[in-house]
Amino acid sequence: LNTESYYESYSVTVQESYAHPFDQIYYTSCTDILNWFKCTRHRVSYRTAYRRGEKTMYRRKSQCCPGFYENEEICAPHCAESCVHGRCMAPNTCQCEPGWGGSNCSSACDSNHWGPHCSNRCQCQNGALCNPITGACICTPGYRGWRCEAQCEVGTYGNGCQQKCQCQNGAACHHVTGECKCSPGYTGAFCEDLCPPGKHGQQCEERCPCQNGGVCHHVTGECSCPAGWMGTVCGQPCPEGRFGQNCSQECQCHNNGFCVLSNGQCLCTPGYTGERCQDECPVGTYGAGCAKMCRCKNYSKCYHTNGMCLCEPGYTGEICDVRLCPEAHYGLQCDKKCPCHAQNTLSCHPMSGECTCKPGWSGLYCNETCTPGFYGESCQQVCQCQNGADCHSVTGKCICAPGFTGHNCSVPCPAGTYGVNCSTSCKCKNRAQCSPVDGSCSCQPGWHGVDCSINCPSGTWGLSCNLTCMCGNGGSCNALDGHCTCAPGWRGAKCELHCQDGTYGLDCKERCDCSHADGCHHSTGHCRCLAGWTGIHCDSVCAEGHWGPNCSLPCNCKNGASCSPDEGTCECAPGYRGTTCQRICSPGYFGHRCSQTCPQCVHSNGPCHHITGQCDCLPGFRGALCNEVCPSSRFGKNCVWSCSCTNNGTCNPIDGSCQCYPGWIGSDCSQPCPPGQWGPNCIHTCNCHNGAYCSAYDGECKCTPGWTGLYCTQRCPLGFYGKDCSQTCQCRNGADCDHISGQCTCRTGFMGRHCEQKCPPGSYGYGCRQVCDCLNNSTCDHMTGTCYCNPGWKGARCDQVLINKTAAMQVDTYQIGAIAGIIVLVLLVLFLLLLFIIYRKKQKGKEPPMPAVTYTPAMRVTADYTITGILQFDAHPSNYFSNPSYHTLTQCISPHVNTGPYGKVWRRTFQYICGTPYHASSCSLNSSENPYATIKDPPLLIAKSTECGYVEMKSPARRDSPYAEISSSSPINNPNVYEVGEEL
Repeated sequence: LNTESYYESYSVTVQESYAHPFDQIYYTSCTDILNWFKCTRHRVSYRTAYRRGEKTMYRRKSQCCPGFYENEEICAPHCAESCVHGRCMAPNTCQCEPGWGGSNCSSACDSNHWGPHCSNRCQCQNGALCNPITGACICTPGYRGWRCEAQCEVGTYGNGCQQKCQCQNGAACHHVTGECKCSPGYTGAFCEDLCPPGKHGQQCEERCPCQNGGVCHHVTGECSCPAGWMGTVCGQPCPEGRFGQNCSQECQCHNNGFCVLSNGQCLCTPGYTGERCQDECPVGTYGAGCAKMCRCKNYSKCYHTNGMCLCEPGYTGEICDVRLCPEAHYGLQCDKKCPCHAQNTLSCHPMSGECTCKPGWSGLYCNETCTPGFYGESCQQVCQCQNGADCHSVTGKCICAPGFTGHNCSVPCPAGTYGVNCSTSCKCKNRAQCSPVDGSCSCQPGWHGVDCSINCPSGTWGLSCNLTCMCGNGGSCNALDGHCTCAPGWRGAKCELHCQDGTYGLDCKERCDCSHADGCHHSTGHCRCLAGWTGIHCDSVCAEGHWGPNCSLPCNCKNGASCSPDEGTCECAPGYRGTTCQRICSPGYFGHRCSQTCPQCVHSNGPCHHITGQCDCLPGFRGALCNEVCPSSRFGKNCVWSCSCTNNGTCNPIDGSCQCYPGWIGSDCSQPCPPGQWGPNCIHTCNCHNGAYCSAYDGECKCTPGWTGLYCTQRCPLGFYGKDCSQTCQCRNGADCDHISGQCTCRTGFMGRHCEQKCPPGSYGYGCRQVCDCLNNSTCDHMTGTCYCNPGWKGARCDQVLINKTAAMQVDTYQIGAIAGIIVLVLLVLFLLLLFIIYRKKQKGKEPPMPAVTYTPAMRVTADYTITGILQFDAHPSNYFSNPSYHTLTQCISPHVNTGPYGKVWRRTFQYICGTPYHASSCSLNSSENPYATIKDPPLLIAKSTECGYVEMKSPARRDSPYAEISSSSPINNPNVYEVGEEL
């Protein structure tokens, strides 16, 4: 600021170029025979030279404006008179201190007077000073006006009321100091903060009365309660069933779940889960938070509240781990032998004989491996393996195909490795790509061989050496791009042209040096002399070996050299040097005057030949530059030997050794890999199973009929068999199909090649080998052997006559008294029974209603389970209740003393009679359990121990009473039921 600009000139020294003349001497042809027809000439030429010079440059500069002077890099104003009581603010302008005046601030009056001789009285108020010269009031901070009579306007304060108040939230600002006077509820230097927690009101001095985390209003102190609390000071929790802010929300928890007052979250009672405790614990869990795991075995289910086990038919024990039948047997009488394959089976169901397979096995009898792509228990888990990997049928662990690794075989082998588990290192050379599967090498252009270590044979180039070189006349081609390198004396893209006249040698770079000749040889440069002329350069008329006048002098030059016709000096033949041409060219040179440089011999014993420049190739190479490999069937020095490799083996062009194709070994690659071996040099071991054939080339397994998978470890999928699992099974009626032959293994009750026939009349069971025991022309079930009686017969074997008779009562006179007594007794019993029923109804009117539960032990007759005959069991009667939604088992312990293997000796007769009524049974329920269950018929009938099992019923009843009775139901005619006899 306060500056102006101008430009000044200055000189610099520079370097400049110019054209400098000079005299150039050159030669031209002329008739001067003394100088060999060469004359000297002169001409003026120019070359670039450099010299120093002066150049004028300009630069911009700054200086202070008039009335200012430079003071410590700034332009300060200049006052001619020094400001005595003030400071210079502009050129010749002073700003005086209060109480001083004049052009140089040197005049002073007392505080109450001003003007000349201080004769005027000041009118200023509120402590303001007046100018001693003009009388103008200089107000103190906080005041304004002509006489400083008024305070600063609202929002301003300080000297000249120039400062703005910083107070916030409606606070007042002091007109002098700017200090803020806060409104109630605020604090801080600028009243920018609310009262701290627990305080409110004027200057935040009042204490908040809020409890339980309540927040009071910073101004009024009114309490804002947290969720779950209410009241003036937040001292009251929400009433039952309410939660949230101001207790405004209603709890939604079910099944006696507790509602958190703050957020309404439900804390479920044991056995329930879900956001609103509306769901029972998932199957397999129970208890608080469903955190406990059920211990029930053999597919039994546990109750969601306490974990008690509800055993499947055929099992007993606290955790249903005790089998009622001995191992490998099943049925009501435990007289049937389990058909399961023992080594693949976990258990055989004691009632139905159903096989539970070990992980990795499936099928009706656990004789089938998991279908490819599945593993584990019941073969239900899906394999995660990729890229053709096999999956272990038990653990699901991936068995990777060659070329892949990782837990799911999704990662290709790292560079430089291949094979199973990427455990083998690649042997490829010359930047060849290695197959991650079998390690085979994909060579770069110009290379071949098993490991890509051999250059393309002579005459070939490119990828896999499949392209033919087009170079002619001894030219060699580049194995990478097929580019031709011509032999000396030839040129062109395919070396099809010889050197132009007057030139010769490698790349036709040399010029012929012949005097009286018809040109020179395009390869060697040898002069073709005209008739009558001799010598190396065809410059002599003398016969070979002479020179001088009349060719009378003998020539002593050696190695085919000729003498100069005039001077007798030796003109050496190509490849020689010296005064008499007695020495060969120095190493690395050849040709005329040894002036040609040897070419770059690639595979050579040393420098080129001193005469021809041809390279001396090492064994296995040929060509002008020794850069061509011997043809594929030749090897050795000059490629004269024939190779003996067979079966696509690659011949080493140097020593003729064979690199065998994968799957072959031997010096000539004539021997196949031994059984169980594969790959280059047969170094890998086959991993094929179940009689599979292993490819000696890449180790691939060719499975025998009935097997599949990467290593032929998996049986054909269900429904297929034979070679490559391509044949479709023809078995019917649920029969198993042999994975190798396709032969059918029939289920119980069927026969025939494809199990398409039922057992003939009179036989039943597995293989139709069991004989029916039905009498009186009855028929038996082809699977179970159950007898179907003809009309008029009954019994397990249809051996009992069904008699329908009306008993005629003949009453003798002497029996009337007894009969009358019995009738009176019956009437008395009926009267007492009526009173008892009335009493019970009154009692039940006081209890919550509970629905009646009737147990219908209907029998399911399947191919694996039936009841034949009358079975006698020494066991306590057992009533079985099945509930698919709420699975629990509460034991009703008998008070009798155990005297038999299954508790107290009881006698029960279980008889299969179509249309016979059955007796209902009941058991008390614990109403503290879930009251919303339903009861269904049991899937199977079993003889049980001295306990009666039940599950709790769902009911809309209240839970006031701890127990509810299950009433007996009247008999209902139902086919396929059994009778439960009375205690003997």
